[in-house]
Amino acid sequence: MTTFLTMLIFTAAFAAAAEFAVWGPQRRIRSEIGNRLRGLRVATGPRAGSLLRQQHQFGVSRLQIIKGLQAIIDQARLTYRAGNVLTFSALLLAGSYLAADILQLFPFFILKLFFAAGCSLLPYFYIRTRRNSRMRQIEEVLPDAIDLFTRAMRAGHNIHSGLSVLAEETPEPLGGEFKKLVEDLALGSQVSEALHSLGDRVPILDLRFFSTGVILQRETGANIVTVMENLSAVIRERLQLRAKLRAHTAQQRFSAALLCGLPVVSGIAFYFLRYEYISVLWLTPLGSRFLIYGIISEILGIVVVRKVASVRL
Repeated sequence: MTTFLTMLIFTAAFAAAAEFAVWGPQRRIRSEIGNRLRGLRVATGPRAGSLLRQQHQFGVSRLQIIKGLQAIIDQARLTYRAGNVLTFSALLLAGSYLAADILQLFPFFILKLFFAAGCSLLPYFYIRTRRNSRMRQIEEVLPDAIDLFTRAMRAGHNIHSGLSVLAEETPEPLGGEFKKLVEDLALGSQVSEALHSLGDRVPILDLRFFSTGVILQRETGANIVTVMENLSAVIRERLQLRAKLRAHTAQQRFSAALLCGLPVVSGIAFYFLRYEYISVLWLTPLGSRFLIYGIISEILGIVVVRKVASVRL
């Protein structure tokens, strides 16, 4: 009875933390998006309704899931295909489960399933890590690229030649994206379409601001030099603020990482030093239940800590 009450209390605590850090903000964001789309439907007619239907179908359509995974792969600039990644994940799922069964790593089905599911998610985490690293590199290079474009426009270049200067002079990985943009323009695409395609390939808000500024200059004839100078200054200030924030929260992030990694390190240490103590967690039914609960609690704790500690600037 005491064990059941303890597990119930911890489960309720984790559920409350997840509601505060994950579910609640996501629900508010979805509600805000829905309100905006409903307002757009009132203003523009049935087109926004189709947009709502497309948003609803995104979560249930298998084809859209594959497209979303392929978009992440393309943003990471990897040569994989989404179908091949899903097939490899399925093979990892089956292979790791068979390996755990043959080697008798875990005597219970649910532990083997947890191990196989964790192995099958490794390709996705690798792709996600590569994608985030590339986006950070692009974000760091973007202010210098905007300054280069501003100097080209001040020197008398038009937008096409200014984008060509960016394609030639901007270092990778952002330079490759501008080269693809110039290739689209050379093949006959409109500037607005090519810039929107650039924003889809590189989903960074600052780059979308750059694209919007260029498009508005073509439509309204605004002073693009002033707009780009202000945009570059804002991006640099935000990057400096992010660096200061990471420096001030370094100790807290280290403490969070230490707390999240302590159960894993302790488990490995006990496995090699006192195997008879730790083996009870997967050799007995009660121990396996506690191990499953510990794994789920560890995952939830890591997710909650990341959500609380992550500040998007």
